[in-house]
Amino acid sequence: MKLPRPHTLKEIAGLAGCQYVGKEDHQITGINEIHVVEEGDIVFVDHPKYYEKALNSAATTILIDKEVVPPTGKALLIHEKPFDIFNTLTRHFIPAQDWEESQPSIGSTARIAPGVIIGKGVSIGENSIIHPNVVIYDNTEIGDNVEVHANTVIGGHGFYYKKDGGYKKMHSAGRVILENDVEIGSGCTIDKGVTGATTIGAGTKIDNLVHIGHDTVIGKRCLIAAQVGIAGCVRIEDDVTLWGQVGVRSDILIGQNAVVLAQTGISKSIEGGRTYFGSPVAESREKLKELANTRKIPYILEELKKLKLDRKA
Repeated sequence: MKLPRPHTLKEIAGLAGCQYVGKEDHQITGINEIHVVEEGDIVFVDHPKYYEKALNSAATTILIDKEVVPPTGKALLIHEKPFDIFNTLTRHFIPAQDWEESQPSIGSTARIAPGVIIGKGVSIGENSIIHPNVVIYDNTEIGDNVEVHANTVIGGHGFYYKKDGGYKKMHSAGRVILENDVEIGSGCTIDKGVTGATTIGAGTKIDNLVHIGHDTVIGKRCLIAAQVGIAGCVRIEDDVTLWGQVGVRSDILIGQNAVVLAQTGISKSIEGGRTYFGSPVAESREKLKELANTRKIPYILEELKKLKLDRKA
């Protein structure tokens, strides 16, 4: 997320109630997670395992729980609980959803059915159709010729928690983008990005009862069948097909033109241009051969028993 205007390091430290290391007029222009940071952004890190990654990322301000030597041109914000301070900052600039006012920008040829609820800062393009009881959270961007079917929720909070005694929720300050010619089925849930955007590429078609997690980016002309569940921070390239009840773990890549058969569990990144099946996922021909061989096991065991009896005789 970009800030409404550039802020100095001193200003942000004052808002957050933390110490800083660096020039007080050091410029901060955004707040983002590690996978989407750009120059001018703040990124947070609260585990030594990820210090180096955060310090060497594109972010130029690092919110960290230990004083270290920052790389040249970068600054630190220091607090014992960076997760909490990150939440404080994102809530300051993007407050929690309140539904008190609706200020959408709706194309003159778009059609909005009864029972639709639209948050602030939403834009809906020309010739788009929003069916009954759809809920659209703040700052969602919907392109032209988009159709969203009944009872779908666009822009709910990401499923992102930190275990700290109980579970602390990460405030979701991002948004959802549906590009032109997208169709979303009934009863789907598309979570907003934590700081960036969950994006559905142009021409992609999504069936009923599909869940898409925060910050996931789906390419153009993809087909996603019913009851697919996609975790957060997944990258799906163009022209991918996911058939029914496919499950996708977080932070992986599915390559262009991949086809994933029904009830597959994708636990790792997979290359494009191939067909996959099974859990753990494998190329479909290989997996089907494994299943065929598995069915032979009872026969093999029976033959071994016979061989053992013959030897005794």
